[in-house]
Amino acid sequence: MTDRYQVVPAAYVLLRRGDHPGEVLLQLRRGTGYRDGYWAAAAAGHVEAGEAVFAAACREATEELGVQVGVGDLIPVTVMHRTQGNHRPIDERVDFFFECRRWDGEPRLVEPDKAAELGWFALDALPHPVVPHERFVLDALRDGSIAPITAFGF
Repeated sequence: MTDRYQVVPAAYVLLRRGDHPGEVLLQLRRGTGYRDGYWAAAAAGHVEAGEAVFAAACREATEELGVQVGVGDLIPVTVMHRTQGNHRPIDERVDFFFECRRWDGEPRLVEPDKAAELGWFALDALPHPVVPHERFVLDALRDGSIAPITAFGF
């Protein structure tokens, strides 16, 4: 029998606007210790103990962007099982990606200590660099090839 590991769950909210391929709101990470200097989903974070992934997604949108997202406005995109390949328990992840095209409020940087700027980018003209596993999802959205369940880093 092998030892079991704990998987860290996270929720990502991809705010989208416009027709295909449309635009996505991204943040430029800084001061987090993870992929600082990379563009990433404007709202994302860990699911807390006892919290449903849908509630986590709505909470992250409010905490990071100051907008209100209803659970009914979250459109599941993919669930990604990913790893850094280093066999550390902290690097075994399950990420829940949601698209959202309707929210209340104007997105803004609420946590300037964790993000340098926000920007809307066309899916076919993304900035460089984008966090690799997120770039994988965004490229698949652009191409129309996103699968309900994906794996990254294996």
